[in-house]
Amino acid sequence: MTLTAQARRPRRSALYVPATNQRALAKTSSLDCDVVIFDLEDAVAPDMKEAARRNLETFFAAPKEGTQERVIRVNAIDTTDFEADMATVAACRPDAVLVPKLSSPGDFAVIASALQERGTNETPRLWAMVETPAALLSLDEIVRAGLASQARLACLVVGTNDIAKETGVSAGDGRAFLRPWLMHVVLCAKRHGVCVLDGVWNDFADQSGFAAEAAESVKMAFDGKTLIHPTQIGPTNQAFFPSATAVADARQIVAVFARPENAGAGVVNLDGKMVERLHLAQAQALLVVHDAIEARATRGR
Repeated sequence: MTLTAQARRPRRSALYVPATNQRALAKTSSLDCDVVIFDLEDAVAPDMKEAARRNLETFFAAPKEGTQERVIRVNAIDTTDFEADMATVAACRPDAVLVPKLSSPGDFAVIASALQERGTNETPRLWAMVETPAALLSLDEIVRAGLASQARLACLVVGTNDIAKETGVSAGDGRAFLRPWLMHVVLCAKRHGVCVLDGVWNDFADQSGFAAEAAESVKMAFDGKTLIHPTQIGPTNQAFFPSATAVADARQIVAVFARPENAGAGVVNLDGKMVERLHLAQAQALLVVHDAIEARATRGR
């Protein structure tokens, strides 16, 4: 967990909301998730795509309520809906646009062109789904291209369901057979300082199974998890919130290095333990996350 990767707003919980569901759209501002992903892709039937776009344009035209980061997931760049979706993105001006099925570095040029054609003055941040074998094999090159693009890449989102479907690899057994690929995505994100979110848990009635997977997501160093139901928000926020003990330890580490006598020290003695500057960087990163979450909670009250 690097300070570069974590110096951003919290993204512990990212809830997918179908853009066809007007009632769900209206309730998003009252939810405690860090991110709302307004979905024009998988959650919307082909004959409802246009209605979903109109719903979003109406919704975003109203004054913003709530403190969540707002993201629109469009359809893939090789679909007939992509151009119309990007027109909706230009009209709505969300915080970010989530593009599915990215498979090559050249895909970013298509996205940038679509934004330029619509005269988008404030280019939204770009989020990218990692859900194809091609993306997994070329991820480092894809992320490099995304960071260099006009719509700068800010976040990777794992699409576990599509990875399992495209490869035939089982998503069962605690995702044991998907884990190497998941860790590959995390490693690439950490290398480039990009946020990375874990995939969804499909059985929202299985709360114990979800809690176990969320705990695993934290240990795997994901920054957050994508969700399909509001009941998953609370457990996810709790799982990704630094513990009181971890926060107290981090503050101790920061404080000991702040002492004048330790200004140039590479290693210090903290209550009988040798603490290095790499531990200081980890402590600072944890406090950035903690303080950002606390600040968001304060703004929401």
